[in-house]
Amino acid sequence: MKLQRLALAAAGLGLVAVSVSSAPATAGTPEPRPSMASKIAGELMPQAKSAAAAGPCISWVGWPTAAGTVQDADVTAAKPPRAVTYEPFNYVATRTNATWYGAVNATGTQYYMYGLFLQGSNLYRHTTYLPEEGAPVPTFKKVGTGWTSFRSIATSNYSVAQPRHAYLYGLNTNGSLYRYAMIGAGFKSLGSFPGFRGFKTMTVISETATYDTLLMTTNAGALWTVRIPVSASTKPVLKLIRSSGWAAYESLVVQGCGTRGGSLIVAVDHNTQSGYQYAMSKANGTATAITAYGKIPAVFNGVNHVSFTTHYDQLVGE
Repeated sequence: MKLQRLALAAAGLGLVAVSVSSAPATAGTPEPRPSMASKIAGELMPQAKSAAAAGPCISWVGWPTAAGTVQDADVTAAKPPRAVTYEPFNYVATRTNATWYGAVNATGTQYYMYGLFLQGSNLYRHTTYLPEEGAPVPTFKKVGTGWTSFRSIATSNYSVAQPRHAYLYGLNTNGSLYRYAMIGAGFKSLGSFPGFRGFKTMTVISETATYDTLLMTTNAGALWTVRIPVSASTKPVLKLIRSSGWAAYESLVVQGCGTRGGSLIVAVDHNTQSGYQYAMSKANGTATAITAYGKIPAVFNGVNHVSFTTHYDQLVGE
């Protein structure tokens, strides 16, 4: 099925204000799944954003599992963090996944989420329909082959103003970072950047009209930002945030928090199936402030872990 991508003419989607709760953490069995359609609809309503600004920031994290299911959780910024996990729904076995974006069709009658994933050597696009009642209904379409050597993918989606862009980034085992423009249902190669052999984890932390920024870790545990200008001929700009302390994490999930470009980060250790939440100021090299909130009371058993967000939200973390 051809993926519908909606254009949003309105700019200025603000991030929620930073607020942290100190209530005790809670854990338990997954709760019954609320309507994801209603959740996406609520996140698009101005009054919902205003209400969120009065409370703590929340990370919405999803993880496809090796068993072919998807689970998600709301993780509230707190010391320690609080988590509410929801019942999993059927999906398909994947190797690695990119951000899930929530959207609505042109008539406002169908909510859905979409994104990209790798299965073996193939690149797939999913469109997961969100009925008002019952479990989400995923559909799949193969959109590329030859992805065996890619270890991680990430997507940007600058939709809030012109000129819009949507890019797919692929971290290859040959040490290069590849970029593709997502145009309609197809992809156009925009070349590659060498020098990334020691990197292992990445996600998008900023997307603007002129550049995207990736947040990446190295095998040695360093944390970097990688600013990639939209201009295809311009090289990335790398800035070190921390030289150590991030080696254990195989997944990074970033969502905006606050009105000054702050971010919430959920970092997941796949070996222990443990997630940890951090707050980060707007990225500025080693001057970036990072606050550790602690271990999240949930089992993160995904093949990797990604942001659940909407098509209309913009990341401004760098």
